[in-house]
Amino acid sequence: MKILEKISNLLMFQEGSIDDSYSSEPVVTTGSIIWGVLLRSLIIMLLSFFVVEQLSDRSAWWIAFFGFWLFAAYPAYKQFMQFNKRMADFQESTLCGSCKHFNSGGQLCTLYDEHVSKEHIPCGGEDWEPKESLL
Repeated sequence: MKILEKISNLLMFQEGSIDDSYSSEPVVTTGSIIWGVLLRSLIIMLLSFFVVEQLSDRSAWWIAFFGFWLFAAYPAYKQFMQFNKRMADFQESTLCGSCKHFNSGGQLCTLYDEHVSKEHIPCGGEDWEPKESLL
């Protein structure tokens, strides 16, 4: 049942919320957004081949392009913007957010290879190192 739930989340672009910052495994990451786009794009391509074949009109290619934008690209863009906003809030409110080992794309501590949440800091603050400034 867990696999069906994950596939459903990918197809529906499960909205990440502030509550996901407290869960031990994040619902939405950059990788899950990209995987959702790929999965949706495949479905749209297969459906568009079928529809264009049924219409017997090769000049209807724009239907696939419109479908891709409407059902894959635009929802992914909105989800990515919401994810970036949530990660900015997460980085400001946690110790891990200011550590050089924190990967915001996966909400992951690269030193311990564990997901970070507001309730779980993998190193307990012992291996925290500040991010290097560009100045």
